[in-house]
Amino acid sequence: MNTIVPPQFTDIQQAWQRIRPHISTTPIVESQLLNQWLGHRILFKAECMQKIGAFKARGACNAIMRLVENDAKPSRIVANSSGNHAQAVAWAAAQFNIPATIYMPANVSQVKAQATASYGAEVVLCEDRFSVDEQVEMAAKTEGTLWIPPYNHIDVICGQGTATLEALHQLDEVPDAVFGPCGGGGLLSGTLIAAKGVNPAIQVVGVEPLNANDAAESIRSGSIQKLSKPADTIADGVRTPSIGALTFPQIKQLDDFFEVEEEAIIYWTQWLQHLLKLHMEPTCAMTMEGVSQWLKQQQQTKTVLVIVTGGNIDQPTMRQIWQHNCLDITPEKRFNTTPC
Repeated sequence: MNTIVPPQFTDIQQAWQRIRPHISTTPIVESQLLNQWLGHRILFKAECMQKIGAFKARGACNAIMRLVENDAKPSRIVANSSGNHAQAVAWAAAQFNIPATIYMPANVSQVKAQATASYGAEVVLCEDRFSVDEQVEMAAKTEGTLWIPPYNHIDVICGQGTATLEALHQLDEVPDAVFGPCGGGGLLSGTLIAAKGVNPAIQVVGVEPLNANDAAESIRSGSIQKLSKPADTIADGVRTPSIGALTFPQIKQLDDFFEVEEEAIIYWTQWLQHLLKLHMEPTCAMTMEGVSQWLKQQQQTKTVLVIVTGGNIDQPTMRQIWQHNCLDITPEKRFNTTPC
């Protein structure tokens, strides 16, 4: 049996050098008002301003560039995704003139499906996420076709980890913790390796919806658990049915993990859009609820880095987010009254 060597910190360093000419160096922003309200410093790595509007461009670009470097350019690339990975693969494949076919669930954000097609990829809509995974696996068996999964791939994990590595080079101080959302675990795996590689004292914390808590259940049980039905969460970027065999060993090493209710996801999406003036998805705004709960457990002032993973939101989702006003309760009041 072949043993798969997990990604190393040097792999992420090499990935960053590899993809830097092709991606954007995204800014780090903060809200002085939010810092004042919470009594801590919260820094946001704005990957919503990345190519294709999400951090996923990093992983897809790294995976495809590795193939090109090794003279292993495929005749076609296929991928399965609920949105941002789809766009990322379509965009990256187009950079190297490789045809791409992307399989997506029928309930995918329409803006993400349309954007994927606009990058030149063929989009195939399937009944649900489970059938998406079946279809892409079948397509990958065609000769000359390469499957780039959204998270369970070493080069994808290393590419995603460059967001944290880049951020830590940009900062004027070492943060106490780095937070990110958990879907399949690719971002958090890369984040863990990158952060601990720079400074082992940095805590890495994951956050996922309570309505799609397969990762939390996997951590508790000690084995990978799959959702029994399609995830019912507004955070469409983390509707994955399970974490991967490559990501689970990293997820188990996280310093903490939080499950978040839908009300909190909507609350922080409204407030972060308002405070930061960034167009961000519920998937990444959700992470702020984990930050809030973690900060309540701390005895000293902390500096936290949050990966803002994407900014691709369709009109129905935006309408759902702003159906009710959450801005009448400030984060300061909520932080001081809501139990952790």
